[in-house]
Amino acid sequence: MVNQENLLLRKYNVPGPRYTSYPTVPHWNNELDEERWKGLIKASYNEYSDDGISLYVHLPYCEALCTYCGCNKLITKNHSLEKPYIEAVVREWRLYKKLLKQKKIKIKELHLGGGTPTFFSAENLSNLIKWITVGCEIAENHEFSVEVHPNYTTEEQLKALRSVGFNRISIGVQDVDLKVQKAINRIQTIEQVENVTRWSRELGFESVNFDLIYGLPFQELKSIEKTIQAVKRLRPDRIAFYSYAHVPWKSRAQRLFTEHDLPKGAEKQQLFELGQDLLLDEGYERIGMDHFALPEDSLYEAYIAGKMHRNFMGYTTQSTKLLIGLGVSSISDTWTGYMQNEKSIKQYFDKVNNGKFPLAKGHVLSDDDLALRKDILSVMCQFKVLFNESSAFYEVEEMKQRLKEMEKDGLLGVFDKGILLSDKGKTYVRNVCMALDKNLWQQQPETKLFSSVI
Repeated sequence: MVNQENLLLRKYNVPGPRYTSYPTVPHWNNELDEERWKGLIKASYNEYSDDGISLYVHLPYCEALCTYCGCNKLITKNHSLEKPYIEAVVREWRLYKKLLKQKKIKIKELHLGGGTPTFFSAENLSNLIKWITVGCEIAENHEFSVEVHPNYTTEEQLKALRSVGFNRISIGVQDVDLKVQKAINRIQTIEQVENVTRWSRELGFESVNFDLIYGLPFQELKSIEKTIQAVKRLRPDRIAFYSYAHVPWKSRAQRLFTEHDLPKGAEKQQLFELGQDLLLDEGYERIGMDHFALPEDSLYEAYIAGKMHRNFMGYTTQSTKLLIGLGVSSISDTWTGYMQNEKSIKQYFDKVNNGKFPLAKGHVLSDDDLALRKDILSVMCQFKVLFNESSAFYEVEEMKQRLKEMEKDGLLGVFDKGILLSDKGKTYVRNVCMALDKNLWQQQPETKLFSSVI
């Protein structure tokens, strides 16, 4: 790498949020009680129900611990836990259906995340979706997706999911190098990945995504090259090429390897740049923070049309305003408010099984928040911001001053009508979002909260 790029890394590789929401969770105001939350849900549904809603279902169980993972998960081989958990999720959904009983609910987007959703049997996965969708309308252009671990995914499970409307799958590949796989306790063969990919395509899944991670312990340029070569042969429609988030103060499993085992700074950036260059050479297009897609994929088409959206489930073609999260630790979004469920499985069960919403903490968005949210979403989905009347809420001129250094470094252009990121600046999307983030500037964290942006 040239010296200028090293200087940019040293300057901008700082801890920062991933912006799965704005405001980010540490800045939530916790002003939502159950009654106010119900009001926000009903108001959002009444205004946007014709567009359809999104559902996210968190299935937290895994048979083995992947040591890089920072998600809320429960490690067990006890599959008798499947049925009680599904029954609790369905009870929670019925609470929402009862709240929204005035209309037939149209489901436009449904995503199973984890944990490992394919911890659950084919029969239980099928029953879960049937019980959720009964009495509801499934939108004609719906997108039902699932995250899978290739070691724990069978053709029977994929058949069951396909039979209840699933048309998109995301396969956790991460890295194919055995030394890296051993370090993260996720040993899987490329043949297993190939089987899940082939089954998905034969069954008619319209889009196959691979999750890859750079910055993992012991990862080198040759392992990235080896991984991309495998990707090249299987040619998924989409690729999420994530930066590993090292947060050992939040995830105890990440303490099983040390800082010395991790590529950092310029070394880590080289991993990303090699992977990106190889993907671009194979015809993939960069479409958002950490994401790539083939030009014929619907997500790329949505990006080109300016319709790509990002929510708690990731990048999507569906821009619904109401997202209901079901299951332990799930987050819901009414557009004007967020609410997270209990993170403890016991507390989740206690509330749901007693007929209560399993709510833990939330946030009501101010006018400031709504304006900033829109513009931060634009940065992450379109690499640009167009100022309008709502942007005045967060003092545009002050924000422009914070971007001056990035403009001088060639990362973006600041204009009267907006901001446009350069190709070089697309690597620093999170830094641009941080410059817009009024809460972050006003309340600098006193303890470690975030991973580094690169």
